[in-house]
Amino acid sequence: MAESYDYKKFAILYVDDERESLHYFRKVFESRFRILVAPNAAEGFELLERHKDEIGILMTDERMPGAPGVQLLERARQLRPRIIRILVTAYSDFDAAIRAVNSGAIYRYVSKPWEVSQLEAILSRALEFFLVQSQRDQLLWERINVLREVIISDRLVSLGLMATGLSHHVRNSLVAIRTFIDLAPSKLRDENLDLENLRQPEFWNGFHAHVQQELERITRILSGLGNISESGTPPSVELLELGPILSSSVRALEGKFRDKSIQIDLEVSPASLTLTAGRQEFERLLGLLLADELVHIPANSRIQVRARGSKVNGDPHVILEIEDNGPSLTDDALRSLFDPFFLRSDLPHEHGINLMTCYFLVHRHGGKIDVRRAEPQGTVFSITLPATPRPPATPMQSDGLAQKIHANDSLLEKLLAGL
Repeated sequence: MAESYDYKKFAILYVDDERESLHYFRKVFESRFRILVAPNAAEGFELLERHKDEIGILMTDERMPGAPGVQLLERARQLRPRIIRILVTAYSDFDAAIRAVNSGAIYRYVSKPWEVSQLEAILSRALEFFLVQSQRDQLLWERINVLREVIISDRLVSLGLMATGLSHHVRNSLVAIRTFIDLAPSKLRDENLDLENLRQPEFWNGFHAHVQQELERITRILSGLGNISESGTPPSVELLELGPILSSSVRALEGKFRDKSIQIDLEVSPASLTLTAGRQEFERLLGLLLADELVHIPANSRIQVRARGSKVNGDPHVILEIEDNGPSLTDDALRSLFDPFFLRSDLPHEHGINLMTCYFLVHRHGGKIDVRRAEPQGTVFSITLPATPRPPATPMQSDGLAQKIHANDSLLEKLLAGL
């Protein structure tokens, strides 16, 4: 029967002050396992720190010059709690082994001198346990991501449906309000008005402009939320050359940025960088992000727009970053920036509808968007998109993950029972 485990995927680190023991251990087991060795606890811990993502088992002798083996195992547990820890001890060190077991510092202990076939079985079983744990953690992480995407999609669709239902009625009311506001300046010039304050044109002109601005803001919010209701229709995609699209998006707002003396630098690497995505959605994404920058960063600031190719889990991706040197965001703002009802402290009248729409557009294309502080100050929006979009996870795929997790539960129970 073929083995179902890759015993060389993770290494075994053996620490012992007897160099003959290290040499013999490597010679006997290196054909079956990946082996790392160290002659004392200090060098062993250095190796563990250097290769912490590659080591599945730490096996150490108890009695060594300097730090004892139990102390090394305890430090290893703090550094990498999942690592399998095995203590090698002579009969006279039996009490130390008991203390280590009771403290939770080790997976099991092995008596010296060890017998090859027995130790090989112990190491195989320990690596299987570690591999199952690793696979289980990965599957759980994938499942959490699937559930997170489902929750996000559900929230966005709900907002879209709400906006679709409200927009028709609200827009009808806005038509009447706008008509009144448009007629107000001429009506308020009526000579029959007696109140001197109400006859001041500056007052009414300012009031009229303010109401017009608020009406436009309400309309933008409704339009943005209404677009979310289209989530059931996947975007049509095509091969896009990022250089020309980014340049076009910057030029579209160039005059407004010039009015605020904001400098924009554009960098695309390589110059021929491409992305398969929906053109309209991608151009809208860029426009919304740049419009948000225009609103929130002060005059005489600088914006850098960077696009580059990268590999994520072996797959080609495009990373787009928009960085400014304006005021840094607070922790609350960083956590809530994509919430459509979050009010920015710097501009409390501005809702986050544009950024929430950006979040949705990136999500639809199978990517992710986040925001962080720039150094020494400023904000960086980072967008990661697959060069070729993958279909989103379906409920059937999610159920498949659950079945794999349950299968690993059963295998884990057998390993723990020693079957």
